Amino acid sequence: MNPEDSGGAEAHKDRRRVLTWAKSIFHSVHNHTLHHTGVGIICAVAYFDPGNWGVDLQAGSQFGYKLLFVVLLSGIFAVFLQILASRLGCVTGLDLASHCRLLLHNRPRHTLLYRWLLLYPLYALSELAIVATDLAELLGSGIALCLLFPKLPLWAGVLITASDVIVFLALKDPLGGRPVRLFELVIAGMVFTILICMAIIIAQVHVNWKDTFDGYLPSSTLFKSGGLYTSIGIIGATVMPHSIFLGSALATQDRVSQVSDKLTRVDSSWTVDSVPAPSDAMVTSQHTEILPWRKRIVKDIKEGFSATFRIVPVQHFASEPKNHADRENNSYSFVRAHMYHGMVDLVISLFGLAVVINSLILILAGAVFYYGAGANSGGPASLFDAYDLLRDIVGQEVMTVKKVRCDEDKSDQARVEVIETVNDSRASGSPNHHQAHSDPEEAIEKVNFANGYVVTTFGWLLFLVIVAANVYAIVTLGLGQN
Repeated sequence: MNPEDSGGAEAHKDRRRVLTWAKSIFHSVHNHTLHHTGVGIICAVAYFDPGNWGVDLQAGSQFGYKLLFVVLLSGIFAVFLQILASRLGCVTGLDLASHCRLLLHNRPRHTLLYRWLLLYPLYALSELAIVATDLAELLGSGIALCLLFPKLPLWAGVLITASDVIVFLALKDPLGGRPVRLFELVIAGMVFTILICMAIIIAQVHVNWKDTFDGYLPSSTLFKSGGLYTSIGIIGATVMPHSIFLGSALATQDRVSQVSDKLTRVDSSWTVDSVPAPSDAMVTSQHTEILPWRKRIVKDIKEGFSATFRIVPVQHFASEPKNHADRENNSYSFVRAHMYHGMVDLVISLFGLAVVINSLILILAGAVFYYGAGANSGGPASLFDAYDLLRDIVGQEVMTVKKVRCDEDKSDQARVEVIETVNDSRASGSPNHHQAHSDPEEAIEKVNFANGYVVTTFGWLLFLVIVAANVYAIVTLGLGQN
């Protein structure tokens, strides 16, 4: 064979391999974008809420860019915990709250001891932690209303915020526990709007980018007066329990097949699969019974109110599994189709959006209130100072966007409670809704998705760091030093 022909054949094979590789990458990216994006962005919303704005403004106005390292560190902590929560929900099909109940509610030995010493205190601590972190959203939305409507007092803004959160909770689960693309796209649009606005604002102020990137390196500023306390505030505003509960619940969704008729209804005792086919008489009666629109609206309101606030009998949950041995995890095909896509989505969303937006907030505060014209303001910058700054630079339109962002936080918090409740009832009531195995060998094969020693060790170290930080913050606050 001619050497030139042989070389041409090899080159052709190389081009085909490259083309096949490129097509495979394009298919993976297209599949990920089409089916698996959205959960990370929804979870990322919790990482730049009004609490993050407040502590980032304080850090930038008091210490310049030096605490950007803490923003990056807290982002790493958040990604680690969110990935653990996502893996838990994806592999087992249950959210974190349901696992706590299965693990501690009906122990074979010392049942009451486990309930009263572990389960109930854990529930109370989780509720208190979620309420404490939600205070930032509550006050932030109230402040946003006061900024948009100056004559509105703060207490009225807080009451309005609390009222519409109750409305969201009364809707229970309007999404049916399924991924709804429109909802995710709306949230993504708001998030990217904030990112673009922050980029425009940063372009309007003078930033020393060399000092900015130096801020991502550890420095002695962390141990200066007030530096460690503010750093703990940044970590505390980032690592929040409600986002972890939300991430574990969203990871249970089937984002590939999205077969809605397999989902168990929560507001009744039957599933969609068990509904009998309507007879001709039923169809005829449905078509003949047409109510006036006023009576129809009143009827729908009454039925919705009674379904929302009805008391579910205890016998309704008699068939639920009482421990992990009574149920099975999701199938390997489900886990393989979802887990790694979910992990990539979380990493991209949290690092590419949440950490970037938090960094931009701190950079803005440092450039204006530490190095710039606001250096002599006499104290740490607040949300009101940020409002005045943004209004002067980019106008009133951006402030309306900020109010929309606070409303988005409220819907996110309501969705946390909704998903936790629905998954606790639905997933345990039909534990095998992903267990359809067509291959007998697949049903027998066991794949271990437990965390390794490195991940477990890092998790315990993170737990100890958070506990030590909380103890330090409480003691410092009690001594009145900050």
